[in-house]
Amino acid sequence: MSSDIVKRMAVVLPLLICTACGPAMATSIPPTSVPPSPTVATALADPTAALATPTPEPPLAALVNGQPIYLANYDRKLAQYEASLLAQGIDPSSPEEQAYARERVLNVMIEQVLTEQAAAEAGIAISDATVEAEMQAMIQVAGGEDALKATLAEWGQTYDDFWQDVRIGLIGMAMTQRIVDAVPTTTEHVHARHIQVDTIQEAESILARLEAGADFAALASAHSQDNNTRASGGDLGFFPRGILVAPELEEAAFALQPGQFSQVVSSELGYHIVQVVERDPARPVDPESLRFLQDRAVQEWVEGLWARATVQRFVETTP
Repeated sequence: MSSDIVKRMAVVLPLLICTACGPAMATSIPPTSVPPSPTVATALADPTAALATPTPEPPLAALVNGQPIYLANYDRKLAQYEASLLAQGIDPSSPEEQAYARERVLNVMIEQVLTEQAAAEAGIAISDATVEAEMQAMIQVAGGEDALKATLAEWGQTYDDFWQDVRIGLIGMAMTQRIVDAVPTTTEHVHARHIQVDTIQEAESILARLEAGADFAALASAHSQDNNTRASGGDLGFFPRGILVAPELEEAAFALQPGQFSQVVSSELGYHIVQVVERDPARPVDPESLRFLQDRAVQEWVEGLWARATVQRFVETTP
C-alpha cells in the first residue's frame, strides 16, 4: 500500500491508527453489570409478548449516554486492531499490549459515539454521497478497489466496515473543523518581558531595584534564569492569550499597561516579574500560535465531551 493511502486512511481509521485521547469514563459499572431488560411498553403493545420467551438483548460493551456499543462490534474492532498491528510488524500478543489494545479500542469507540452525538446536536451530517466520494478517492490512491480490499483484508476489515469507519472519520473531521474555525485569527496581544528567578527573596530584591528606577531589560539580562529570553532582556515578544506555558505570567501581563511591571508572580517555573512593553487590541495571530490554539481548542472540546458524558462499561479492559 502506498504512503498516500496510509496517510489518508489514518484520518478515517481511528480504531486502527490513531491514539484514543479520552480520559476515564464519567460513570463506571463493573463488567458483571446486567444490561437493561426489555421495556414494559413492548408487552403492552403485544399482549402475547409476555407469554413468549423474551428475546435476549445483545451483550453490551458499553453504554454512552444511553446509546449502546455492542460487544460483538467491540470484539470485531479489537480483532481488526490487532490484525493492523501484525500488518505493521507489531506483536499484539503480550499481556501489556493486549490490555492496552482493549482499553484503546473501547475508548476510541466511546469517543466516536460522543462525537456523533455532538454532531447530531450541531446539525452536522455526512451524506452517503460524500462518503462514497472519499471511498473512491482512496480506491484511486490505493491502485484500485481490489488493492484496497486486499489491504483491508490484511488488516482484518471488510469493505463495508471500512465504509462505516470512513463515515465516522468524516464526521469527526467536520466537527474538528467547526472547532478550529471558531478560534479567532485576530485578537488582543501584549508585548511583554519577564525576569525569572528561583527564590522569592531574589525576586523581591529585584522588584525593589525596579521600583527604585533600575532598567528592566538590564536586570533580566543579569539575573533571569530563563535561558530562552535572558539574552534579549527577558523579551517574550507579542503573544495572545493562551500561549504562555505559565498561565500566571499571562494573567499578569494582560492586567498591565505599557511601561508597568507586576509584583512578584509565582508559577511552577519559579518567581517572575513581568513588564508590558506594548499592547495591540487586534493583532493577527501568527501561524504557529494559531495552530497551537486550534489544537488546544479541539483537545478541550474532546475533554468536555468526556466530562459531560455518562459512560457505562460492561467489559474488563485492565489486566
